[in-house]
Amino acid sequence: LISCFPRCSLTKPEQQQPTIIKITMSLSKSQSPSMLATSAAPSLLQQVGMAGGAAVITVSFIHPIDVIKTRIQVSPEYGKLGMGGTAGKIVSSEGFTALWNGVNAAWLREASYTSLRLGLYEPCKVAFGCTTPETTTFLKKFAAGSAAGALGSLAGNPFDVLKTKMMTAEGSGTPSITKTALDLFKNQGIGGFYRGIDSNIMRAMVLNGTKMACYDQAKGFVVQVTGFERKSLVTTFFSAVTAGFFMTCTVAPFDMVRTRLMNQPADAKIYSNAFDCAMKIATNEGPLTFWRGFFPIWSRFAPTTTLQLVIFETLRSVMGMESL
Repeated sequence: LISCFPRCSLTKPEQQQPTIIKITMSLSKSQSPSMLATSAAPSLLQQVGMAGGAAVITVSFIHPIDVIKTRIQVSPEYGKLGMGGTAGKIVSSEGFTALWNGVNAAWLREASYTSLRLGLYEPCKVAFGCTTPETTTFLKKFAAGSAAGALGSLAGNPFDVLKTKMMTAEGSGTPSITKTALDLFKNQGIGGFYRGIDSNIMRAMVLNGTKMACYDQAKGFVVQVTGFERKSLVTTFFSAVTAGFFMTCTVAPFDMVRTRLMNQPADAKIYSNAFDCAMKIATNEGPLTFWRGFFPIWSRFAPTTTLQLVIFETLRSVMGMESL
């Protein structure tokens, strides 16, 4: 009997009380709503919504850099002025608010394009077999990011075209998104909204593949070197900055071709497709033209990537999801 019930036979009542209290407290904690009601994993719609929210907030602050970058890409005159000179000329001749030309189209673009390319990354990783650390390789991460980017660009291309045309429009009056869309539809029909779709898909695949794969990979490296957790703000920051640099290196040529294609006059067609545009740029202006505006692109990618991912990771944490 003693061997079967040692606590009952050898432990005094007053010594049992802490154990009983400890067990009771443990049970009450385990039965609390926060522990019993384990949050269900967010749905695909919630993930896309979180990504879209992070992107729209970010672009509201970063848009002026995008305007400067686009002006430099489409005009050799602005290219010679550089970032500071271009910003000064826009403000002096068109007003300070001109730096936000096309921001309404940018909001629509982020709500469609970026919400998908960022929100679909994790589901695409699973689809490509990234279910365990052993099966998760850099190439699979790149493929998942590329697939998400391609899907996003299909949805966001019309708003990308409108945004590009509005950003490059010079003058004192801010162009209307409605008027820009009507003019484009009148001259080119529905196909005008998908101008540059080939280069945009290629750009989105390279951009998002590089961004998400490098960010994901850099996170592991930062955690290993610094000892910070994956969900740490410091880890997210350094990983995002690293991803932004490599994105600029790989995306700049595609960004140049896409911008030239989308900025063609509404009533004319200078380039027949992405390959034709790339060949004409290389032949007439030299190969280094593809990297014209490298620093404006990087100065846009670095804060954009960092803010997007910090906000997105924060929202994921609020929703009970693990860090990417």
